Amino acid sequence: MTTPWGELALARFPEDPRDRLRAWDASDEYLLRHLADRDVPLSGTVVAVGDRWGALVTALAAHRPVQITDSHLTQEATRANLARNGVASGSVRLLTTQDPPPGRIDVLLVRVPKSLALLEDQLLRLAPAVHEGTVVVGTGMVKEIHTSTLALFERIIGPTRTSLAEKKARLVFCTPDPARERPAGPWPLSYPLPDGIGVLSGRTVVNHAGVFCADRLDIGTRFFLRHLPAGGGARRVVDLGCGNGVVGTAVALADPGAEVLFIDESFQAVASAEATYRANGVPGHAEFRVGDGLAGVPDGSVDLVLNNPPFHSHQATTDATAWRMFTGAKRVLRPGGELWVVGNRHLGYHVKLRRLFGNSRLVAGDPKFVVLKAVKR
Repeated sequence: MTTPWGELALARFPEDPRDRLRAWDASDEYLLRHLADRDVPLSGTVVAVGDRWGALVTALAAHRPVQITDSHLTQEATRANLARNGVASGSVRLLTTQDPPPGRIDVLLVRVPKSLALLEDQLLRLAPAVHEGTVVVGTGMVKEIHTSTLALFERIIGPTRTSLAEKKARLVFCTPDPARERPAGPWPLSYPLPDGIGVLSGRTVVNHAGVFCADRLDIGTRFFLRHLPAGGGARRVVDLGCGNGVVGTAVALADPGAEVLFIDESFQAVASAEATYRANGVPGHAEFRVGDGLAGVPDGSVDLVLNNPPFHSHQATTDATAWRMFTGAKRVLRPGGELWVVGNRHLGYHVKLRRLFGNSRLVAGDPKFVVLKAVKR
């Protein structure tokens, strides 16, 4: 990536030489050019929110910025990109969306996220640290910035306007109004689950902002909950890509002897899963882990993996994440252990499972979704 301060070598995480997707886009370049062209003072506390692969903070590392992200993969990418460019890891302070933000912010850079709820939650958390002199600049591709995006900046931070588009990217300029009365945030959001979904019917789910389908139970998970494997006795179960944790919580309620490991790369998701689990007073043992899929889980240590894999990486459609989840599941399963997957019928996961496990069985299906089972031989 070419920046006003030189060339940077950047990669996504985990790095894959076959991946043609870049670790930055035109909106990152536009924002950095703006900071240099307008000679924005960067001597105070610089905070970058939603910096997807660390491109912004790597470029600004000389100013010791703070990165705030919901993504474990973003943090790992940032560490790798700093090292790749010979920058000391301590040059950037890495915070999650669950950590307390800095008490004072002098420059706030916001990479507009896909989730409007996550943007709202983060702006509300950061607004008390913004003062009259704070420079607030958002950035994103034109297709990511909507009237509702601008309305959030306006309502929470202050008067807002946008730039002209360049290379299909746009900037958002916001003038802080510290006297502005801000609404209370709705997050985390709790609501009762619907009937007809098994053991979780009528029970509570808790969602932090940015979690997939945070204000309702998505239809894929609803279908999965109706067709979870029956089991009993002590077994090690992983809710992989756990989201708000309803699948793993359902297993724990139905099988108190199970040990359930909830894993997601989203800090918001894992916090939601733990809150959902606690809200339902589930007996037994559970562990909650933010991580890169099943990395760190010992080989042959798991009896059952439950998975509703994502098929988007930000705006890009890709099956790379699902494939990594499936290969990770095969590694950690014991012989005879099972991977259960729910997905859209058109994604053809049965082909991947047969290639990897040598078998795949249709457990249940409807016109939109399928639940598949693969057994480790």
